[in-house]
Amino acid sequence: MEILRNTNNQETVSLLEFTITQISPAVKNQDRVNIYVNGKYSFSLNITQLVDYKIKINQKITKEKLEEYKHASTFGKLYQRTLEWVLTRPRSIKETRDYLIRKRSLESEDIQLIIDRLIAKKYLDDYTFAEHYVEFYATKKGASRKRLQLELKKKGIRNEIIEEVLAKTKRSDEDEIKKIILKKRARYDDEKLIQYLIRQGFDFELVKETVREMDSQSLE
Repeated sequence: MEILRNTNNQETVSLLEFTITQISPAVKNQDRVNIYVNGKYSFSLNITQLVDYKIKINQKITKEKLEEYKHASTFGKLYQRTLEWVLTRPRSIKETRDYLIRKRSLESEDIQLIIDRLIAKKYLDDYTFAEHYVEFYATKKGASRKRLQLELKKKGIRNEIIEEVLAKTKRSDEDEIKKIILKKRARYDDEKLIQYLIRQGFDFELVKETVREMDSQSLE
């Protein structure tokens, strides 16, 4: 993209008016352009925003319009960062909202708009998130259904989604207990192992029975 400039003498631009004097490609992000107002850098937009707003060289704008463009710039940057964050791994809607709130740079309406866009584009879906979480959470160290329920609730997943996803999973508490026993048996005696498993949310009777079963198998 070529750098576009206002060829007029910058000194003739009144400080009381705002004129788009230059549009140039951003150095670090080819999808964004830097916008100069009255000869100085003012804000950046992505290509889609530039086209939507129909911004052109020598265009006169009001102070209100300038603030609108700057707001759109902040919104666009945060939306892109949030999208990249969501794409690193499945996220719940609550996780994403908390992530945006921590940024402290947008109003609540903008936060909701970002979330709505991500949902509409299917980048956010609590049901899909719950399925992934149940199948892959603590895959190696094991997790009880009770622990999964508690963790999913913390992440804002509705009870009906949790129940439906857990009803579909092939994971069982007995298999998860065995997974943990195999991993920790060398470090824990039976008593400590049972206490640990109970703290993880497993049923006491099931824990005792499974530990006893694994002990008998190890003696065969």
